[in-house]
Amino acid sequence: MKKLVRLLLVCAMLITCFGACGKKNDGSNGIKVGVILIGDDTEGYTKAHMDGIKAAAAELKIADSDIIWKYKVEENSKCYDAAADLVAAGCNMIISNSYGHQTFMVQAAEEFKDVTFVSMTGDFAAICGQDNMKNAFTRVYESRYISGVVAGLKLKELLDSNTLTASVQPESFDADGNVKVGYVGAFDYAEVVSGYTAFYLGIKSVVPNVVMDVKYTNSWFDIDKEAAAAEALVAKGCVIIGQHADSTGAPAAVQKLLNSGKICYSVGYNVDMLETAPTAALTSATNNWKVFYVDAMKKLMDGEKLSADWAEGYAKDAVAITKLGDSCAAGTAEYVDGVIAKLKDGSLKVFDTSKFTVSADQGTCTVTVDADKHVTSCKVNLSFMDWVAMQPIYEGETVECIKDGAFAESDFRSAPYFSIRIDGITENAAE
Repeated sequence: MKKLVRLLLVCAMLITCFGACGKKNDGSNGIKVGVILIGDDTEGYTKAHMDGIKAAAAELKIADSDIIWKYKVEENSKCYDAAADLVAAGCNMIISNSYGHQTFMVQAAEEFKDVTFVSMTGDFAAICGQDNMKNAFTRVYESRYISGVVAGLKLKELLDSNTLTASVQPESFDADGNVKVGYVGAFDYAEVVSGYTAFYLGIKSVVPNVVMDVKYTNSWFDIDKEAAAAEALVAKGCVIIGQHADSTGAPAAVQKLLNSGKICYSVGYNVDMLETAPTAALTSATNNWKVFYVDAMKKLMDGEKLSADWAEGYAKDAVAITKLGDSCAAGTAEYVDGVIAKLKDGSLKVFDTSKFTVSADQGTCTVTVDADKHVTSCKVNLSFMDWVAMQPIYEGETVECIKDGAFAESDFRSAPYFSIRIDGITENAAE
Protein backbone atom coordinates (compact mmCIF):
# COMPACT_ATOMS: atom_id res chain seq x y z
CA MET A 1 0.00 0.00 0.00
CA LYS A 2 2.82 2.41 0.86
CA LYS A 3 4.42 1.81 -2.54
CA LEU A 4 1.07 2.30 -4.33
CA VAL A 5 0.49 5.62 -2.56
CA ARG A 6 3.99 6.75 -3.49
CA LEU A 7 3.45 5.85 -7.14
CA LEU A 8 0.12 7.68 -7.25
CA LEU A 9 1.79 10.74 -5.73
CA VAL A 10 4.57 10.57 -8.33
CA CYS A 11 2.06 10.32 -11.20
CA ALA A 12 0.05 13.25 -9.90
CA MET A 13 3.12 15.45 -9.60
CA LEU A 14 4.34 14.47 -13.03
CA ILE A 15 1.03 15.53 -14.58
CA THR A 16 1.22 18.81 -12.70
CA CYS A 17 4.77 19.40 -13.95
CA PHE A 18 3.75 18.60 -17.57
CA GLY A 19 6.09 15.68 -17.94
CA ALA A 20 8.93 17.06 -15.82
CA CYS A 21 10.72 13.73 -15.82
CA GLY A 22 10.96 13.48 -19.60
CA LYS A 23 13.02 15.58 -21.92
CA LYS A 24 11.47 18.78 -20.64
CA ASN A 25 10.77 20.14 -17.20
CA ASP A 26 10.23 23.50 -15.56
CA GLY A 27 14.02 24.18 -15.38
CA SER A 28 15.27 26.98 -17.58
CA ASN A 29 17.82 24.69 -19.27
CA GLY A 30 15.59 21.65 -19.69
CA ILE A 31 17.37 19.87 -16.86
CA LYS A 32 16.64 19.33 -13.22
CA VAL A 33 19.14 17.31 -11.22
CA GLY A 34 18.57 15.26 -8.10
CA VAL A 35 21.61 14.27 -6.04
CA ILE A 36 21.66 11.38 -3.56
CA LEU A 37 24.72 11.54 -1.30
CA ILE A 38 26.16 9.08 1.20
CA GLY A 39 27.47 11.96 3.33
CA ASP A 40 27.57 15.73 3.32
CA ASP A 41 30.20 18.44 2.93
CA THR A 42 31.93 17.41 6.17
CA GLU A 43 33.16 14.23 4.46
CA GLY A 44 35.86 14.58 1.80
CA TYR A 45 34.52 12.16 -0.81
CA THR A 46 31.03 13.63 -0.80
CA LYS A 47 32.33 17.20 -0.72
CA ALA A 48 34.36 16.49 -3.87
CA HIS A 49 31.17 15.41 -5.66
CA MET A 50 29.26 18.41 -4.36
CA ASP A 51 31.99 20.77 -5.55
CA GLY A 52 32.01 19.09 -8.96
CA ILE A 53 28.25 19.36 -9.39
CA LYS A 54 28.18 22.99 -8.31
CA ALA A 55 31.06 23.89 -10.64
CA ALA A 56 29.39 22.12 -13.57
CA ALA A 57 26.08 23.83 -12.87
CA ALA A 58 27.78 27.23 -12.75
CA GLU A 59 29.53 26.62 -16.08
CA LEU A 60 26.31 25.45 -17.75
CA LYS A 61 24.21 28.19 -16.10
CA ILE A 62 21.94 25.73 -14.31
CA ALA A 63 20.08 27.50 -11.52
CA ASP A 64 20.57 26.43 -7.90
CA SER A 65 16.82 25.78 -7.76
CA ASP A 66 17.24 23.10 -10.46
CA ILE A 67 19.50 21.00 -8.21
CA ILE A 68 17.91 19.13 -5.30
CA TRP A 69 20.20 17.59 -2.69
CA LYS A 70 19.57 14.54 -0.50
CA TYR A 71 22.25 14.17 2.19
CA LYS A 72 23.35 11.18 4.27
CA VAL A 73 21.23 8.68 2.37
CA GLU A 74 21.88 5.15 3.56
CA GLU A 75 22.73 2.29 1.20
CA ASN A 76 19.35 0.60 1.53
CA SER A 77 15.73 1.16 0.47
CA LYS A 78 16.04 4.77 1.65
CA CYS A 79 18.02 5.35 -1.53
CA TYR A 80 15.07 4.16 -3.64
CA ASP A 81 12.74 6.37 -1.58
CA ALA A 82 15.02 9.36 -2.17
CA ALA A 83 15.09 8.65 -5.91
CA ALA A 84 11.30 8.41 -6.10
CA ASP A 85 10.97 11.70 -4.21
CA LEU A 86 13.35 13.36 -6.68
CA VAL A 87 11.36 12.04 -9.64
CA ALA A 88 8.24 13.50 -8.05
CA ALA A 89 10.04 16.83 -7.70
CA GLY A 90 10.61 16.95 -11.47
CA CYS A 91 14.19 15.73 -11.77
CA ASN A 92 15.15 14.18 -15.10
CA MET A 93 18.67 13.25 -13.99
CA ILE A 94 19.31 11.57 -10.64
CA ILE A 95 22.85 10.94 -9.40
CA SER A 96 24.02 8.86 -6.45
CA ASN A 97 27.62 8.94 -5.26
CA SER A 98 28.08 5.67 -3.36
CA TYR A 99 28.57 2.16 -4.68
CA GLY A 100 26.04 0.77 -2.20
CA HIS A 101 23.29 2.94 -3.72
CA GLN A 102 23.54 1.18 -7.08
CA THR A 103 21.04 -1.65 -6.53
CA PHE A 104 18.35 0.80 -5.40
CA MET A 105 19.11 3.18 -8.25
CA VAL A 106 18.50 0.41 -10.80
CA GLN A 107 15.24 -0.40 -9.02
CA ALA A 108 14.17 3.21 -9.58
CA ALA A 109 15.47 3.13 -13.17
CA GLU A 110 13.21 0.16 -13.90
CA GLU A 111 10.17 2.17 -12.82
CA PHE A 112 10.94 5.63 -14.16
CA LYS A 113 12.07 5.00 -17.72
CA ASP A 114 12.17 8.69 -18.75
CA VAL A 115 14.66 9.63 -16.05
CA THR A 116 18.44 9.18 -16.42
CA PHE A 117 19.98 7.54 -13.35
CA VAL A 118 23.74 7.74 -12.73
CA SER A 119 25.32 5.54 -10.09
CA MET A 120 28.81 6.89 -9.50
CA THR A 121 31.48 4.17 -8.97
CA GLY A 122 28.92 1.53 -9.98
CA ASP A 123 29.74 -1.49 -12.11
CA PHE A 124 26.73 -3.04 -13.80
CA ALA A 125 24.91 -0.33 -15.77
CA ALA A 126 25.99 -1.78 -19.12
CA ILE A 127 24.71 -5.29 -18.30
CA CYS A 128 21.59 -4.66 -16.18
CA GLY A 129 19.25 -4.17 -19.14
CA GLN A 130 18.14 -0.65 -18.19
CA ASP A 131 18.98 1.85 -20.93
CA ASN A 132 18.48 4.79 -18.54
CA MET A 133 20.97 3.44 -15.97
CA LYS A 134 24.56 4.76 -16.18
CA ASN A 135 27.86 4.38 -14.34
CA ALA A 136 30.78 6.78 -14.07
CA PHE A 137 34.18 6.77 -12.42
CA THR A 138 37.47 8.53 -12.99
CA ARG A 139 40.80 6.90 -13.74
CA VAL A 140 41.85 7.88 -10.23
CA TYR A 141 44.55 5.22 -10.29
CA GLU A 142 46.49 7.70 -12.44
CA SER A 143 46.48 10.37 -9.74
CA ARG A 144 47.29 7.73 -7.14
CA TYR A 145 50.33 6.79 -9.23
CA ILE A 146 51.36 10.45 -9.35
CA SER A 147 50.88 10.80 -5.59
CA GLY A 148 53.12 7.75 -5.25
CA VAL A 149 55.76 9.50 -7.36
CA VAL A 150 55.56 12.46 -4.93
CA ALA A 151 56.05 10.03 -2.04
CA GLY A 152 58.91 8.29 -3.84
CA LEU A 153 60.73 11.59 -4.37
CA LYS A 154 60.41 12.32 -0.65
CA LEU A 155 61.77 8.87 0.22
CA LYS A 156 64.68 9.38 -2.15
CA GLU A 157 65.48 12.73 -0.54
CA LEU A 158 65.41 11.16 2.93
CA LEU A 159 67.70 8.32 1.80
CA ASP A 160 70.12 10.44 -0.21
CA SER A 161 70.56 12.91 2.66
CA ASN A 162 71.07 10.06 5.20
CA THR A 163 68.13 11.43 7.18
CA LEU A 164 66.61 7.95 6.91
CA THR A 165 69.09 5.15 7.55
CA ALA A 166 69.04 1.74 9.17
CA SER A 167 70.89 3.19 12.14
CA VAL A 168 68.55 6.16 12.59
CA GLN A 169 65.26 4.25 12.15
CA PRO A 170 66.07 0.53 11.79
CA GLU A 171 62.45 -0.62 11.86
CA SER A 172 61.88 1.19 8.52
CA PHE A 173 63.92 -1.38 6.57
CA ASP A 174 63.18 -5.06 6.02
CA ALA A 175 65.79 -7.81 6.09
CA ASP A 176 66.60 -7.23 2.42
CA GLY A 177 67.14 -3.50 2.86
CA ASN A 178 63.82 -2.44 1.34
CA VAL A 179 62.18 0.71 2.72
CA LYS A 180 58.76 0.17 4.27
CA VAL A 181 55.69 2.23 3.33
CA GLY A 182 52.09 1.72 4.40
CA TYR A 183 48.55 2.19 3.14
CA VAL A 184 45.25 2.58 4.97
CA GLY A 185 42.54 0.95 2.85
CA ALA A 186 38.81 0.80 3.41
CA PHE A 187 37.93 -2.62 1.94
CA ASP A 188 39.70 -5.26 -0.16
CA TYR A 189 37.65 -4.29 -3.23
CA ALA A 190 39.20 -3.98 -6.70
CA GLU A 191 38.79 -0.20 -6.43
CA VAL A 192 41.12 -0.14 -3.42
CA VAL A 193 43.50 -2.78 -4.79
CA SER A 194 43.82 -0.87 -8.07
CA GLY A 195 44.52 2.34 -6.16
CA TYR A 196 47.08 1.05 -3.70
CA THR A 197 48.90 -0.87 -6.44
CA ALA A 198 49.14 2.30 -8.54
CA PHE A 199 50.40 4.23 -5.51
CA TYR A 200 53.05 1.59 -4.81
CA LEU A 201 54.18 1.49 -8.45
CA GLY A 202 54.49 5.29 -8.40
CA ILE A 203 56.81 5.10 -5.38
CA LYS A 204 58.71 2.19 -6.90
CA SER A 205 59.34 4.16 -10.10
CA VAL A 206 61.57 6.46 -7.99
CA VAL A 207 62.80 4.14 -5.22
CA PRO A 208 62.91 0.54 -6.51
CA ASN A 209 63.77 -1.05 -3.15
CA VAL A 210 60.45 -0.50 -1.40
CA VAL A 211 57.78 -2.75 0.13
CA MET A 212 54.27 -1.82 1.22
CA ASP A 213 51.94 -3.01 3.97
CA VAL A 214 48.17 -2.43 3.52
CA LYS A 215 45.89 -2.33 6.54
CA TYR A 216 42.11 -2.42 6.04
CA THR A 217 39.58 -0.64 8.25
CA ASN A 218 36.42 -2.22 6.76
CA SER A 219 34.84 1.23 6.61
CA TRP A 220 34.94 4.08 4.12
CA PHE A 221 34.87 6.69 6.87
CA ASP A 222 36.04 6.02 10.42
CA ILE A 223 38.43 8.57 11.89
CA ASP A 224 39.44 6.41 14.84
CA LYS A 225 40.05 3.23 12.82
CA GLU A 226 41.99 5.11 10.14
CA ALA A 227 44.12 6.81 12.78
CA ALA A 228 44.77 3.49 14.55
CA ALA A 229 45.73 1.82 11.26
CA ALA A 230 48.18 4.62 10.43
CA GLU A 231 49.69 4.43 13.93
CA ALA A 232 50.12 0.65 13.61
CA LEU A 233 51.81 1.01 10.23
CA VAL A 234 54.22 3.67 11.49
CA ALA A 235 54.97 1.49 14.52
CA LYS A 236 56.02 -1.24 12.06
CA GLY A 237 58.42 1.25 10.47
CA CYS A 238 56.42 2.55 7.50
CA VAL A 239 57.78 5.94 6.42
CA ILE A 240 54.98 7.00 4.05
CA ILE A 241 51.30 6.35 4.78
CA GLY A 242 48.94 6.49 1.82
CA GLN A 243 45.19 6.06 2.10
CA HIS A 244 42.00 5.06 0.37
CA ALA A 245 39.64 6.01 3.16
CA ASP A 246 37.72 9.23 3.48
CA SER A 247 38.58 10.85 6.81
CA THR A 248 41.47 12.90 8.13
CA GLY A 249 42.28 10.22 10.71
CA ALA A 250 45.43 8.87 9.05
CA PRO A 251 47.05 12.25 8.22
CA ALA A 252 46.32 13.56 11.73
CA ALA A 253 47.92 10.48 13.29
CA VAL A 254 50.99 10.75 11.05
CA GLN A 255 51.40 14.44 11.91
CA LYS A 256 51.31 13.62 15.62
CA LEU A 257 53.97 10.93 15.16
CA LEU A 258 56.14 13.21 13.02
CA ASN A 259 55.94 15.83 15.78
CA SER A 260 57.13 13.21 18.27
CA GLY A 261 60.30 12.58 16.26
CA LYS A 262 59.35 9.69 13.95
CA ILE A 263 60.27 9.99 10.28
CA CYS A 264 56.87 9.59 8.64
CA TYR A 265 54.77 11.42 6.04
CA SER A 266 51.23 11.22 4.71
CA VAL A 267 49.58 11.09 1.28
CA GLY A 268 45.83 11.69 1.49
CA TYR A 269 42.76 11.21 -0.66
CA ASN A 270 40.04 13.49 -2.06
CA VAL A 271 40.96 16.74 -0.34
CA ASP A 272 43.98 18.80 0.65
CA MET A 273 45.17 17.50 4.03
CA LEU A 274 47.61 20.34 4.78
CA GLU A 275 45.32 21.96 7.34
CA THR A 276 45.18 18.65 9.23
CA ALA A 277 48.84 17.70 8.73
CA PRO A 278 50.77 20.85 7.79
CA THR A 279 54.24 19.27 7.78
CA ALA A 280 53.37 15.58 7.39
CA ALA A 281 51.07 15.85 4.35
CA LEU A 282 52.81 15.72 0.98
CA THR A 283 49.74 15.79 -1.30
CA SER A 284 46.45 13.97 -1.91
CA ALA A 285 45.20 12.03 -4.93
CA THR A 286 41.92 13.56 -6.00
CA ASN A 287 39.19 13.59 -8.65
CA ASN A 288 37.95 16.55 -10.64
CA TRP A 289 34.32 15.45 -10.77
CA LYS A 290 33.35 18.62 -12.62
CA VAL A 291 34.64 17.07 -15.85
CA PHE A 292 32.09 14.26 -15.74
CA TYR A 293 29.23 16.39 -14.51
CA VAL A 294 29.71 18.99 -17.26
CA ASP A 295 29.80 16.23 -19.86
CA ALA A 296 26.71 14.44 -18.50
CA MET A 297 24.58 17.51 -17.86
CA LYS A 298 25.39 19.08 -21.23
CA LYS A 299 24.49 15.88 -23.07
CA LEU A 300 21.15 15.74 -21.30
CA MET A 301 20.50 19.42 -22.06
CA ASP A 302 21.32 18.75 -25.74
CA GLY A 303 19.06 15.72 -25.91
CA GLU A 304 21.95 13.27 -26.22
CA LYS A 305 22.27 9.92 -24.48
CA LEU A 306 24.97 9.25 -21.93
CA SER A 307 27.19 6.21 -22.43
CA ALA A 308 26.63 3.35 -20.00
CA ASP A 309 30.18 3.76 -18.67
CA TRP A 310 32.31 6.91 -18.42
CA ALA A 311 35.94 6.94 -17.27
CA GLU A 312 38.54 9.64 -17.85
CA GLY A 313 41.85 10.56 -16.25
CA TYR A 314 44.67 13.01 -16.82
CA ALA A 315 43.97 13.15 -20.57
CA LYS A 316 40.78 15.09 -19.78
CA ASP A 317 42.02 16.58 -16.47
CA ALA A 318 39.47 14.46 -14.60
CA VAL A 319 42.05 13.54 -11.93
CA ALA A 320 44.75 15.51 -10.14
CA ILE A 321 46.82 15.82 -7.01
CA THR A 322 46.25 18.58 -4.50
CA LYS A 323 48.72 21.31 -3.56
CA LEU A 324 52.20 20.03 -2.75
CA GLY A 325 53.16 20.42 0.90
CA ASP A 326 56.24 22.26 2.05
CA SER A 327 57.79 18.94 3.10
CA CYS A 328 57.92 17.65 -0.48
CA ALA A 329 61.35 17.08 -1.97
CA ALA A 330 62.93 19.89 -3.97
CA GLY A 331 62.05 19.66 -7.66
CA THR A 332 58.90 17.58 -7.09
CA ALA A 333 56.59 19.86 -9.08
CA GLU A 334 58.76 19.78 -12.19
CA TYR A 335 59.36 16.03 -11.99
CA VAL A 336 55.65 15.33 -11.54
CA ASP A 337 54.71 17.54 -14.49
CA GLY A 338 56.95 15.40 -16.68
CA VAL A 339 55.31 12.17 -15.50
CA ILE A 340 51.81 13.58 -16.00
CA ALA A 341 52.76 14.56 -19.56
CA LYS A 342 53.67 10.92 -20.26
CA LEU A 343 50.33 9.72 -18.85
CA LYS A 344 48.54 12.21 -21.07
CA ASP A 345 50.31 11.21 -24.27
CA GLY A 346 50.04 7.50 -23.48
CA SER A 347 53.78 6.81 -23.36
CA LEU A 348 53.45 5.78 -19.69
CA LYS A 349 51.04 3.07 -18.57
CA VAL A 350 50.41 2.79 -14.83
CA PHE A 351 50.01 -0.99 -14.88
CA ASP A 352 52.89 -1.75 -17.26
CA THR A 353 53.39 -5.48 -16.71
CA SER A 354 57.17 -5.17 -17.02
CA LYS A 355 57.19 -3.10 -13.81
CA PHE A 356 55.84 -5.74 -11.42
CA THR A 357 55.87 -9.47 -10.76
CA VAL A 358 53.25 -11.85 -9.42
CA SER A 359 53.84 -14.87 -7.21
CA ALA A 360 50.68 -15.19 -5.10
CA ASP A 361 47.63 -17.18 -6.17
CA GLN A 362 44.94 -14.84 -7.51
CA GLY A 363 41.27 -14.85 -6.50
CA THR A 364 38.74 -13.19 -8.78
CA CYS A 365 40.84 -13.06 -11.96
CA THR A 366 42.72 -15.67 -13.99
CA VAL A 367 46.37 -14.70 -14.37
CA THR A 368 49.11 -16.23 -16.50
CA VAL A 369 52.75 -15.29 -15.90
CA ASP A 370 55.97 -15.95 -17.79
CA ALA A 371 59.22 -17.41 -16.44
CA ASP A 372 60.13 -14.04 -14.93
CA LYS A 373 56.73 -13.81 -13.16
CA HIS A 374 55.50 -10.97 -15.36
CA VAL A 375 51.79 -11.14 -16.23
CA THR A 376 51.13 -12.16 -19.84
CA SER A 377 47.37 -12.69 -19.54
CA CYS A 378 44.67 -11.65 -17.11
CA LYS A 379 41.07 -12.61 -17.75
CA VAL A 380 38.38 -10.83 -15.75
CA ASN A 381 34.69 -11.76 -15.66
CA LEU A 382 32.64 -8.55 -15.67
CA SER A 383 29.45 -10.20 -14.40
CA PHE A 384 27.76 -8.73 -11.34
CA MET A 385 27.85 -11.60 -8.90
CA ASP A 386 25.91 -12.88 -5.94
CA TRP A 387 28.99 -14.07 -4.09
CA VAL A 388 26.99 -16.08 -1.54
CA ALA A 389 25.16 -18.13 -4.16
CA MET A 390 28.15 -17.86 -6.54
CA GLN A 391 25.76 -16.99 -9.35
CA PRO A 392 25.72 -13.96 -11.65
CA ILE A 393 22.92 -11.48 -11.03
CA TYR A 394 23.75 -9.76 -14.33
CA GLU A 395 25.79 -11.71 -16.87
CA GLY A 396 28.87 -9.95 -18.26
CA GLU A 397 31.72 -10.85 -20.59
CA THR A 398 35.03 -12.39 -19.61
CA VAL A 399 37.64 -10.07 -21.09
CA GLU A 400 41.40 -10.20 -21.66
CA CYS A 401 42.76 -7.20 -19.75
CA ILE A 402 46.39 -7.27 -20.88
CA LYS A 403 46.77 -5.02 -23.94
CA ASP A 404 50.08 -3.85 -25.39
CA GLY A 405 52.02 -4.94 -22.31
CA ALA A 406 49.81 -3.29 -19.69
CA PHE A 407 46.65 -4.00 -17.71
CA ALA A 408 43.84 -2.02 -19.36
CA GLU A 409 42.15 -0.58 -16.28
CA SER A 410 38.75 1.14 -16.78
CA ASP A 411 38.68 0.36 -20.51
CA PHE A 412 35.97 -2.31 -20.34
CA ARG A 413 33.84 -0.58 -17.72
CA SER A 414 34.30 2.58 -15.69
CA ALA A 415 34.65 0.98 -12.24
CA PRO A 416 38.09 -0.52 -11.48
CA TYR A 417 38.57 -4.26 -11.93
CA PHE A 418 42.32 -4.58 -11.29
CA SER A 419 42.55 -7.03 -8.39
CA ILE A 420 45.93 -8.65 -9.04
CA ARG A 421 48.04 -9.01 -5.89
CA ILE A 422 51.57 -8.12 -6.95
CA ASP A 423 54.87 -8.89 -5.23
CA GLY A 424 56.09 -6.39 -2.64
CA ILE A 425 52.70 -5.68 -1.10
CA THR A 426 51.13 -7.43 1.89
CA GLU A 427 47.57 -7.03 3.20
CA ASN A 428 46.34 -7.10 6.79
CA ALA A 429 42.82 -6.98 8.17
CA ALA A 430 41.77 -4.36 10.70
CA GLU A 431 42.56 -5.25 14.32
